[in-house]
Amino acid sequence: MLSIIIPAHNEKENIESLLKILSAQLKQHPSLQVEVLVILSAGNSDGTELITTTGPFKIIKCKGKGRAVQMNLGAKMAKGSILAFLHADSIPPNGFLNNIYDTIGDGYGAGLFSYKFDKSGPLLKINEFFTTKDGLFTGAGDQCLFITKANFETLDGFNEKQVIMEDFEFWFKLKKNKITYKIVNNNLVVSGRKYDYNSYLRVNFTNLVLFLMFKTGFPPEKIKTTHNTMLNLPNDNYK
Repeated sequence: MLSIIIPAHNEKENIESLLKILSAQLKQHPSLQVEVLVILSAGNSDGTELITTTGPFKIIKCKGKGRAVQMNLGAKMAKGSILAFLHADSIPPNGFLNNIYDTIGDGYGAGLFSYKFDKSGPLLKINEFFTTKDGLFTGAGDQCLFITKANFETLDGFNEKQVIMEDFEFWFKLKKNKITYKIVNNNLVVSGRKYDYNSYLRVNFTNLVLFLMFKTGFPPEKIKTTHNTMLNLPNDNYK
């Protein structure tokens, strides 16, 4: 079974849309065993938990704080032997479910997806191109990490002290442990809403600063504070 884990904080509209998309994909592939776990933050306040769900869809409110805590809770509750961590504001492409099953079936221990933004622009295409390649910034959460549950548990899950960039830390741990992986070149559609409030240069310069802070050992809370200071944030979904 595949368990799709979606951490969310005040993302009701996106969750409603995403569950409809996943439901349609499941109807196209009735033989696939899939469950979808939406794990809400402790501070979620927009009524996402009131969305009516049936069958393989479940919405659970997390008592702890932080996306790493949410994803670890989802992994703990998951019934599947494969875990996929999907952002609430992402749109999975056609073939998404089969891509995951096929990659793991081919012997890989983990994988990621390439992505494109929900808006166009020549500079954004630069970022999109690099998601198809294995490079310095590979492993970001927008790429929808999927991994066998056995490997996830071997790596002790996400570091719950890492209140930001938990995805990069986990990815580096995965590579250090020589777990095989594949980048699936089938684009997710991801939100470019940060670019509505910040210039391309500002967003990417901030990402570089945060990455360097992370690699040189700055405390997670300091990295998060820097993130919130350097970027204009439209709402508390980014905080």
